[in-house]
Amino acid sequence: MKVVKILSNNAIIAATENGQEVVAIGRGVGFGKHSGDTVEPLNIESQFIKKGNELNDVLVQLTSAIPTEYLLLTQQIIQLAQEKLNIDAQESLFFALSDHISFAVHRFNKGIEIKNLLLWDIKQFYAVEFSLAREALALINHKLAITLPEDEAGFIALHLANAKNKDLSSTMQSAGMIKDILNIIKYDLRIAFDETSLDYQRLITHLKFFTLRLFKRENVDHEDKSIYDGIKEGMPKAYLCALKIGDYVEKNALSQLTADETLFLTIHINRIKAG
Repeated sequence: MKVVKILSNNAIIAATENGQEVVAIGRGVGFGKHSGDTVEPLNIESQFIKKGNELNDVLVQLTSAIPTEYLLLTQQIIQLAQEKLNIDAQESLFFALSDHISFAVHRFNKGIEIKNLLLWDIKQFYAVEFSLAREALALINHKLAITLPEDEAGFIALHLANAKNKDLSSTMQSAGMIKDILNIIKYDLRIAFDETSLDYQRLITHLKFFTLRLFKRENVDHEDKSIYDGIKEGMPKAYLCALKIGDYVEKNALSQLTADETLFLTIHINRIKAG
């Protein structure tokens, strides 16, 4: 493996034998090295594939300012995310997560506690990401001998969800909108949700993708409307509830639901109502 660029004494950009550029991390891996020098694999403690050129300067600043131990922890968490969430290793995720860990530890050492106001929503709507984030939090607390609160797992889960959705603001907006839509369904139909049921989990999954499509302006709209009238007639209460959600979406996301989106919502609402 050859050095391409020194990021810090503990991190470099290197080229593998097949020409693939990677960010390699290890204590002292960059010390005294220059571009073109050979790096022994034994000196590399962690590495991830470098996907682009736009973050070179950010990576230089990041790896210079953040302790190597935090960078290695970040890479361990990303490896878990790759295995369990099928998330691609990205420089942006590495940057955001290592920076967050560093700042979280700094806040902890200063006695500053920040409450995660979206914690309940994250647990409900990003349950898989939150489960992995709790593993990550336990790893951080164990390795650094600290006790960061569960709120931090919520923040980590958002970073992981963002790595899948590519837009943290949309991820956060999505969580808030899902909560509002669930309230519309609950109070309009006067039902209590069984959060352990398969139909509830299907509804949550549908709403995740539904809200993210809204923010991306990616509407689902097919020409065949042959079953639309049958759905309206067969599921009148669920259909009227879906129309109320449409009014909410138009007011809050400035987007009109297509007939298809209304149809899919109606079907999911009817399932949850029947259950």
